[in-house]
Amino acid sequence: MDWPALSLSLHLALWTCAILIPMGVVIARTLAFRPPRAKGLIEALIALPLVLPPTVLGYYLMVLMGNATPFGQAWAALTGRSLVFTFEGLLIASVLFNLPFAVQPLQRAFDAIPPNLREAAWVGGMSAWTTFCRVELPIAWPGLLSALVLTFAHTLGEFGVVLMVGGSIPGETKTIAIAIYDRVQAFDDAAAGIMSMFLLLFSFLTIGLVYALGGRVARRRG
Repeated sequence: MDWPALSLSLHLALWTCAILIPMGVVIARTLAFRPPRAKGLIEALIALPLVLPPTVLGYYLMVLMGNATPFGQAWAALTGRSLVFTFEGLLIASVLFNLPFAVQPLQRAFDAIPPNLREAAWVGGMSAWTTFCRVELPIAWPGLLSALVLTFAHTLGEFGVVLMVGGSIPGETKTIAIAIYDRVQAFDDAAAGIMSMFLLLFSFLTIGLVYALGGRVARRRG
């Protein structure tokens, strides 16, 4: 097991969830309760990483974050370092690549909240923030947990985007998925097998947890 690569992957997954879950709540709640006119277009853009080859997305992100672009130049001027082949660039790419895994479960959860519950809370004197905390979140928590678990697990398994944007710098951008690829290239099947088995078991447990939560919610509603 490549422990530094695993540690970096867990670090990346935690930061991705910390940034993306609050962002996903805002986006999903807006699409569910106050859908804009371009809702279909926004949903299509959010879902794009699901169908776009990771290497294609990684290539465009690499170009966008390069020093030849205004965004890359502005970042370099503020921080003194480039975004490409750094953990910060990897984190930005991870947030964008995992956007549908956070937004879609949350949007379905908020869509399922009956409007009359929110209206009753307002009539009862609750503020918008209190209604969100005491009415909406308790009902939508299975979607929130699903978004958290899926985002975390998917981040651990990222390869194409990570390779394009971060490369394979030990301690900086070399995640466990990249470590598996490197071990295969070095014909170290034993190490590659151990790390692959870890990701396989983790992914299986993650999917099982999501389906168990979905079944529990369906039985309660039934």
